[in-house]
Amino acid sequence: MRILHTSDWHLGQHFMGKTRQAEHHALINWLLAQVTEHQIDAVLIAGDIFDTGAPPSYARELYSSLIVRLHDLGAHLVILAGNHDSVATLAESKTLLARLGTSVIPGVAEDLDEQVILLHQRNGQPGALLCAIPYIRPREVLQSQPGQSADEKQQNLQEAIHTLYQTTWQRAQAQCQALGGHLPIVATGHLAVVGASASESVREIYVGSLKAYPADAFPPADYIALGHIHRPQDCGQPHIRYCGSPIALSFDEANQAKQMLLVELDDTGLHQITPLAIPCFQPLASVRGNLADLPGAIAKAAVAGSVATPVWLEVVISADDYLSDLQIRVDEICAGLPVEVLRLRRERKEASAALHSEAKETLDELSPDDVFAQRMAAETLADDLQDKLKARYRQVVAELTEPGV
Repeated sequence: MRILHTSDWHLGQHFMGKTRQAEHHALINWLLAQVTEHQIDAVLIAGDIFDTGAPPSYARELYSSLIVRLHDLGAHLVILAGNHDSVATLAESKTLLARLGTSVIPGVAEDLDEQVILLHQRNGQPGALLCAIPYIRPREVLQSQPGQSADEKQQNLQEAIHTLYQTTWQRAQAQCQALGGHLPIVATGHLAVVGASASESVREIYVGSLKAYPADAFPPADYIALGHIHRPQDCGQPHIRYCGSPIALSFDEANQAKQMLLVELDDTGLHQITPLAIPCFQPLASVRGNLADLPGAIAKAAVAGSVATPVWLEVVISADDYLSDLQIRVDEICAGLPVEVLRLRRERKEASAALHSEAKETLDELSPDDVFAQRMAAETLADDLQDKLKARYRQVVAELTEPGV
């Protein structure tokens, strides 16, 4: 059984004024080539297929294209919701997409048997059982109790998630026994695991108030396919893996080697995990220094660009951050180079308090997400109200970034 594990596509992401449409289109073409070359039986997308709950039309078109083209290649596609995805958006086409060989898991089902999926090999034979666990919203697994402390809420939520995994695992085992008892079992998850290393594009929205889930609390599946963390890594155990996002979603991911994981299983369990390196479809770079250092640093970053595909740059000014004409100076340095500066910001140090009053942070240095996050941080709001405001914010941004608006 050959499974391709991927996650965190964030279709429809609006990155500092730039669409990722061309990158995601190229990514789909690359993925289809891998499915053909390696004869993949099933593709797992472990959460965050979309960047917002109300994705723009071109993102939905890419989603539909991926589903139809994978169906034509004979691969089973499993899409699990992440914290960026809307349960309603994914659920509305779930029944229709099942006709195209795609299983969509938008949320925790009332009947957990719906989340145990039999994956077939290309020859039609059963290949593996999947415990398809999406992003878990607290209200799906427990009821809040008045008067609980933060620690009690964390403990109760962790226990509820543990129960969900164990119950689903037991139902997969029962199906396995009914089919002869020789199928490997794979589990999924969209959450932060203790010790996982995140990046700036990973929002502090984990599983309700649960900051991280212990790796040893997962059931003994042959492979556990995780999403939510954008940096490829295991979780101290080689069979518990984050594949990472397929494209860089923030500047601190610019130097990451992006990948998908080819997971091979047989009736004895996990056989092999092979990282498949994803080409860089849009170069990103972050350069840092004073004005004397920047010409060399920017010229070095520009090597990865071209006239057709300039490097998207973040420029961080350190020693000269008090100057008021930084944008003009940086533009002069970049003139004639295949680069495009998407973010210019000043590096502030606690020891430079005297300069802070002169070098004010301006809206040009902040993304809309930065402004919204800072405004939310200034308020003391209940969790449910925060969630509603965040969802509404994402919807408004999606509407404003819709092509033609």
